[in-house]
Parts: sequence; C-alpha cells; structure tokens
Amino acid sequence: MFWLLAVSLIAFTVLIVRTAYIQLSIGSELTEKAEELWGRSIPAQPERGFIKDRNGSVLVGNKHTSSVYVIPAQIEDAQTAARKLATILNEKESVLLERMTKRSSIERLQSRGRNLSVETARKVTKLQLKGVWVGEDSIRDYVLNERLAHVIGFTGVDNQGLAGIEAYYDKKLAGTAGSVQMYTDAKGEKMPGMADSYIPPEDGMDLQLTIDAKIQAVVERELDNAEKMYKPEGAMAIAMDPNSGEILAMSSRPSYNPSSFGDYDPDVYNRNLPVWSTFEPGSTFKIITLAAALEEKKVDLDQEHFHDPGYVVVNGTRLRCWKREGHGHQTFLEVVENSCNPGFVEMGSRLGEKTLFQYIRKFGFGQKTGIDLYGEGTGILFTEQSAGPVEDATTAFGQGVAVTPIQQVTAVSAAVNGGILYRPYVAMNWTDPKTGKVMIENEPKKVRRVVSEETSSEVRRALESVVAKGTGRNAFVEGYRIGGKTGTAQKAKDGRYLENNHIVSFIAVAPSNDPKVVIYTAIDNPKGTVQFGGTVAAPIVGKMMADVLPLLGVEPQKNQIEKEKTWSDPDMIEVPNLVGLTKQELKEQLINVDIEIEGSGEIAASQSPSAGVKVERGSKVRVLLK
Repeated sequence: MFWLLAVSLIAFTVLIVRTAYIQLSIGSELTEKAEELWGRSIPAQPERGFIKDRNGSVLVGNKHTSSVYVIPAQIEDAQTAARKLATILNEKESVLLERMTKRSSIERLQSRGRNLSVETARKVTKLQLKGVWVGEDSIRDYVLNERLAHVIGFTGVDNQGLAGIEAYYDKKLAGTAGSVQMYTDAKGEKMPGMADSYIPPEDGMDLQLTIDAKIQAVVERELDNAEKMYKPEGAMAIAMDPNSGEILAMSSRPSYNPSSFGDYDPDVYNRNLPVWSTFEPGSTFKIITLAAALEEKKVDLDQEHFHDPGYVVVNGTRLRCWKREGHGHQTFLEVVENSCNPGFVEMGSRLGEKTLFQYIRKFGFGQKTGIDLYGEGTGILFTEQSAGPVEDATTAFGQGVAVTPIQQVTAVSAAVNGGILYRPYVAMNWTDPKTGKVMIENEPKKVRRVVSEETSSEVRRALESVVAKGTGRNAFVEGYRIGGKTGTAQKAKDGRYLENNHIVSFIAVAPSNDPKVVIYTAIDNPKGTVQFGGTVAAPIVGKMMADVLPLLGVEPQKNQIEKEKTWSDPDMIEVPNLVGLTKQELKEQLINVDIEIEGSGEIAASQSPSAGVKVERGSKVRVLLK
C-alpha cells in the first residue's frame, strides 16, 4: 500500500506539472495551432497606394470590386451550388464544381469569379449559398490610359506589380492584406462559442512622382503627331530638370493601355525605350566632346579656326562630314553650329584617347544611371585597349559607340547645369494614405562634378548658337533662349550600316542662360522625309519647348540670339504699341499686321499680342477699345 501510494503521488505530481506547463507555458501556442486548424480566413485586400504627379493629380487610382471565395467543407450540395453560381458568373458549371469539391480549406474563384461588378456581387450574396462567400477586392484605375504607360507599368490579376513603377515599388504600394477569420469543425460547421474575428488590411502608401502631367501631355501630343506624320518604327522623349535629375516627362512609342496589357505584344509593354534602348547617338554626343575640350582648354570657340574640306583622313581611313563639299574655313563655334565631323575629330585628337574616354565615363556613359525603373541598359563603349585611332575619331562625333537616351539626357544636363552629374529619378515622395503626411522623401543625388561652371556656360552659349544659326534652327522659339544639338545616326544590323534607316534626334536645353528643362526626342526611321535630326526631331522639340516653358513659369526674353534667316523662314516683325491710340490713329497705322478692332469706344485699351512680341508678317493683332 505504501509503495502504491508513493507511485500514485509521483504520477499525479508529474501529471500536475505537465498540465501546468501546457496550460501556462505553451497554452497560447497550442491554441493558435488549433485555431489554425479550425480557422477559415477570407482575405480582405488592402487598398493599393495611389500614384500621383508632382502637383497631386491622380495618375493611378483604384476601382472597388468583389471576388468569390468557397469553403469546400461548408458546401452541402456542390452540384446545385455550382449550377446556381455558374448562371450568375457566366462560368462553366464543371469549373466551379471542381473548385467546390477540392480538398482545401478555402478556394478563391479565378477568372469570372473575380473583379465582379456591384450588381453581380449582390446577386451572388442573395443566393445565400452555404460555403460561398463574397470578399472585397480592387483593381487599378489607370487614368491616363496609354499616356505614361511604360513608366507607370501595370499589375497582375492579384494586384501585384509586374512592370514599371508598379513593379519597382510594389512592396510600398501593395500594403498588407487583412482577413475575416471564422472557426469551423471538420464538417464545416461553425465552432460554438468562438466569434469571428476581423483583421483590417493596411493600405499601401501613396506615391508622388516627379512627373508633371501637363508637361507629359505636351510630350505625348507631339509624339502622337510624329507617329501620324512619319510612321516611324519607334519614338521616345524625355524631359528632365537638369538641376536635380527629376524626370518631368517620359514617353515611348508604340504605347499600350495598362488596363488591358494582355492584348498587346510583350515587345511593346516590356520595352521602355528611354531607359532600355541602346543605339549610336550621332551628333548629340558631340556635346560631350565639346565640354571635355573646353574643360581641358584645348579649344577656343571664337579665336581659333578650322578648315573643313568635307573629310578628314585618320590612319588611312577617310571620315566624311555630313556636308560632302565641306564647311570650309570656320571658327570652332561655327564647327559646333554646323555639326562638322572633321572639326570634332580635331577636338578629340587634341584631347587624346585617354582623356576623351575619361570624360566619357565621367559623364556616366558605359554604366547605368541608377534611375528607379527596371530594364535600364548600360550602353556599349570601346575599351582603351580595343580602340585604335579610327575608333577614337569616330567616338568624338558619336559613331561606333552605343548609349541609352537616359544616359544622354543625364550627361547633357551635367554639361549645361554648371557641371554636376545627377542621378535621374521618378519617385519624389511617399505619403500616408490616411493623413497625407510625407513619410519618405527622395532628395536629388549628386553623383560627381564633371566640368566647371565656366565650361558649362560656354557649352550653353555654343548650343544656343546652334539653334539660332546652325543645324538646330528648326527648334528656334521666338522669345525663348533655347540651346540644342541635332543627331542623325545610322542603324546597324549584322555588323553593317543600313541604307536610309536612321534614328534622328534632338536634345535641347532652355532657357540657355538659366536651364530649367532638358528635352530629348528620338524618332526611329521616319518615313517620307529626309532623315536628319534637324529636319524631323528639332521642330518636334521646338513645339514641346514652346508649351513646356510657360508651364514651368519661364517668361519670354528679348535678349536671345537673333535667328539667322533662311529662304524658308517666315518674315517676322515686332508688334508695335497700339494702346492709347484713337480709332482713327489705328486705321492710319502703316504696319505689316492685320489690325482687328473690337468694342465700341474711341481709345485702344489693350492689344493681343502685346507690344514687342514678334509675329509673322500679316498676322492679326486684336485691339479692344474702351
């Protein structure tokens, strides 16, 4: 009896200790595991963060929808439930039956059971089918449709980012899912005494881009016009603030609608040409050679002269200028204005191979810029070991190397902004969707200084002269100091240059005395025209600048370089001051404009255009009488 009592006491002691351990120490853990077995979770999707432009305009929002979930264990008559649901969802009964009889805790219906309209969701709810649940969901609302599509990207069926900004910043935009938790036994019956629980979703943060929707609209409009006029194989444009690296606009052609990306060829939506495409830059690259030569004091634009016979011989190879008969005797400023290849070969020769390639790399070529978009290319450069005298010469005028458009814009911005290379970016800040408070803010990132402010000032002066007197005259805008450079690059295939197949481009900065924007546009193989950057791309950028500069608050200036006239240029005159003149005096004005008088008074109170503005001879000037 004693030993029996002793063993019993020991056994009870062990049992009590074990029970206390389970109850007090690991009880909560075991309860959680049990609840996981009993639990059935219906997801509550978070609201994906809005994407806005720099001024707060919504570029991407959300549309509320619903999705259907089924808990197979709770469904009593799967055949009947599938038949009733199939009628409402317009889905095959067999597809729904397969889901409803699957051995799983919960199933989310695919295809027809997702993104339901309010009316359809209401019909499903009215069926009151046991084991069939309707959960909240949302889909993206791409406000701009095809505009800015390659930058914004798109989301998949589960609202996950798949391309563009949507993919690059998916984690911040997505938020955290919540759920409605219910507890059932093995038969699917609700557990007695256990209330359903709700874990609210955490919405994603709102993203404000550096993009200006109004500037983007201007860029898109001109690319649309270029597509209609030239029917190119592709087209692209970038507008950037040279003083910070902020992308103000970016567009690529052909474009697509992110809401229906599946209807397009993957080659269309997977290639954001401004950051992805790599091609020979042509003469726009000469800006880098010019900046390097000026920085190293290897050339004086005004005092030194160069004779161009139409070609230059390098190591036995004749390299031609685009003007076969040559430009003859000219200053080096005229070399830049005329985009003279032999003149730039001379600049490159004065720099020397090592120094030229050092500057090319300092300007960021041969490496990614670091822009916050996927798919960026690095470009292709000669190595100093592989480059011979001919390669050095062709590199100086932009042939034989391959760069990306974003590299060109970033490098030229450094050449004109005072000499600082910035990292380009499109995400400006992140805000709390409920409070609107800025949580994270991106600041401009200086990469390095590449040239001095004095050199940068000289580069701007030369580029302004190109637009006023040189190959960039078609980008000239009356009242705005615009500098720029044309580019015409032959496309290569299988190691050979194609005939009459070029990428023509133009890069511009304005105002040239105080840069606020750099715009680059490239048109791939334009049809029905002479394929020159000055003929095709320059007027496109000129039209962009004419509308973009007022949007940036840039006022017209009178101290721009006078445009050198050609036979095709319109005859421009300055509008006189007509305010204060009488009705009779207005009629006596011997000026080359058409005065249109409005109002019933006797004295001119206002006029449009205002005095001092240059207009084409014969243009209308409206005068309002008091």
